[in-house]
Amino acid sequence: MEIAFLLVAIAATVLAVTAVSERFELPAPLALVVVGVAASYVPGIPELRLEPEVVLLGLLPPLLYSAAVNTSLVDFNANRRPILLLSVGLVAFTTFGVAAVVRLVIPEIGWPLALAIGAVVAPPDAVAATAIGRRIGLPRRIVTILEGESLFNDASALVALRAAVTAIGTTVTAWQVGRDFVLAAGGGFAVGALTFVVVGFLRKKITDPLMDTAISLVIPFAAYIVAEKIHASGVVAVVVAGLALGHVAPVLQTAQSRIAERMNWRTIAYVLENTVFLLIGLQAAWLLAEVGDSDFGAGKVAAACAAAFVAVVVLRMAWVFAGQALLLRHRTDPVTGEQRSWRYSFLIGWAGMRGVVTLAAAFTVPEETEHREVLLIVAFAVVAGTLLGQGLTLPLVARVLRVPSPDPHDDALARATLLQQAAKAGVHRLDELATECDDPHDVRALIIQRIEQRNFAAWERLGTTEGEESPSDLYSRWRGEMIEAERRRVLEIRSTGSVPSEIVSEVLAMLDVEESMLDAVDAARADLRNTSRVQRNDGCEHLAGSPLLDPPDDLACAECLAEGTRWVALRMCLTCGEVGCCDSSPSRHATAHFRSTQHPVMRSVEPDEDWRWCYVHHQTG
Repeated sequence: MEIAFLLVAIAATVLAVTAVSERFELPAPLALVVVGVAASYVPGIPELRLEPEVVLLGLLPPLLYSAAVNTSLVDFNANRRPILLLSVGLVAFTTFGVAAVVRLVIPEIGWPLALAIGAVVAPPDAVAATAIGRRIGLPRRIVTILEGESLFNDASALVALRAAVTAIGTTVTAWQVGRDFVLAAGGGFAVGALTFVVVGFLRKKITDPLMDTAISLVIPFAAYIVAEKIHASGVVAVVVAGLALGHVAPVLQTAQSRIAERMNWRTIAYVLENTVFLLIGLQAAWLLAEVGDSDFGAGKVAAACAAAFVAVVVLRMAWVFAGQALLLRHRTDPVTGEQRSWRYSFLIGWAGMRGVVTLAAAFTVPEETEHREVLLIVAFAVVAGTLLGQGLTLPLVARVLRVPSPDPHDDALARATLLQQAAKAGVHRLDELATECDDPHDVRALIIQRIEQRNFAAWERLGTTEGEESPSDLYSRWRGEMIEAERRRVLEIRSTGSVPSEIVSEVLAMLDVEESMLDAVDAARADLRNTSRVQRNDGCEHLAGSPLLDPPDDLACAECLAEGTRWVALRMCLTCGEVGCCDSSPSRHATAHFRSTQHPVMRSVEPDEDWRWCYVHHQTG
């Protein structure tokens, strides 16, 4: 009962602190660390010591799998060079660098223990980096690199730590360390690939979302345990399985299974990520108490902590800037055209927060190891220092460097373009189906109407006119009110008991799905800002050959005025300058102009919009 009460108390504290942090726009990970440190000194709160098995088997596999399954394999592959340089090269560089610095401060510590300290503090944490990075809106490429680095650097650090611990009292050669690393990484990759094959085979046979989701909950633990049993890297196994399964999910899983799995893993990651930071803080009291028993004295140990903290920051920055030509292949931002190399390098170097893996790795060192308390307190000091020092200042650094965050306007434009291209493929298939059988009920027209409504809503999100509702906005508002009325009526009928409860639940679920779709659209619309960014697409010769002409002063759709109709948004042909209304408007004069003239490119002439659209290739530029 005491353990159950403690778990509930931890969960309640995590949720409460996270809610307060979000309310006051504070970084929840950092707030949880501070609360944990303070709570560790409160009388009556039991002493919590993180056991390595709890972290390495209970927390690490699900956190890694959740991050991997939601990481784009395409983006990961595109950034594999910087990811490998950071996850392998930087880990080795930091391990030896920190070891040398610690030995300068405390010469009595032998090289094996110094290298163990270096290996423990070497790997940045995926949870810490991405939790803060995504919140403040770091560029997606930086987040991808940090996430990819943190997915694999744990394996490098744990192999280095294993070698360092083995070397205490013995001799380990560089060849043995390299061999162990290759075997651990190769074995982990093989187990991850085997897990992917087995789960992929099962998912082809399973259509039940509940069974599919249950399998996904077993995957990270199974892959990790099997890999560790054969002395391979469980971290690599989990990451490989997660990356591969996430990439093929749209092919292997049903839509319901993907939705259920996505929501479950988002919930699991949300709870575990925040719990990790609270647990880190709760280690403060007993770790500091053990320092008092050290043979070196508090002053020398504190100096070692400070030296290790400075070393991990400086070494990472030095490595990143020394290898920035390899880390950042493109020195010019494709959106703004600005030189971004040193700014992006500085952000990557500064976003090296350590987390729970560092503490868990420290606890794996045998208790009988001499001067183990130094290793533990240095690990805690580096974790707390990077989380509070770099984590708190990362938003300020990003603002000072003026690194552009992902732009909702560009996202909306990309979303609308992608939907348009998907609709083109869908309509082509619809035409093939329509030729194979009769359509007495004109179902084709109904499908086309619904596709157009979806696409029009995506394009209308780009509009920036103040004080006016687009047709999709009006639809969303009216339909939302209708759903509320429908739900009230269903609940009234439920109270009478005249309809089976299963049927009532099914109808309420249908209304919930539709309402959630409306909420997602409204949230995307609310995120848009008045920006003027252009999404370039050099693969279209029509866009490349069409200059961005300035719109006339008297903007109007002449044909709408002649017909007495009202337009939603205006577009201008970049061949002849004709201005017409968009497809969300009743008469769709811009598209009609293309069909009559075959002029391929038009541009938006709405306020603060300068994107272009090619009717031939369905691309924006």
